[in-house]
Amino acid sequence: MTGKAKIVRLGVDDLAIARAALDLFGEVFDDRATYSGNQPDDAWLSEMLGSVDFILTVARDGEATVGALAAYVLRKFEQPRKEIYIYDLGVTESRRREGIATALIGEVQRIAAEIGAWVIFVQADYGDDPAVALYTKLGTREDVMHFDIPPA
Repeated sequence: MTGKAKIVRLGVDDLAIARAALDLFGEVFDDRATYSGNQPDDAWLSEMLGSVDFILTVARDGEATVGALAAYVLRKFEQPRKEIYIYDLGVTESRRREGIATALIGEVQRIAAEIGAWVIFVQADYGDDPAVALYTKLGTREDVMHFDIPPA
């Protein structure tokens, strides 16, 4: 619990809250077309929420979703271990600096320990100083290059 926000992991029956998380990402990232314009149908979303390889945690203040974190569990080929990739993390602008992002990551850390994950990793964009500061506080920085390769 952070302030009035409660951190919860969503499951198959939490479709409305998952859709609110998608809308929150669209607002926070100023990309409503991607996150709200073509959301998956209920069957797809329910399957994702029920998968052991997907994690969606949210910060709730009453009925409002004020933060969300989406992550993927990656099963490794070279060793029998798992890694967790934080794909999206966002907090409503008016609720920032309350520890909500840290609490969302804390819940993923708890889940990682529970499933025996080796590491949690996340990337941040140059210039996104708040994200870089948060991740620096919580982990070790590695400078890597990222490439987007289109399908054939």
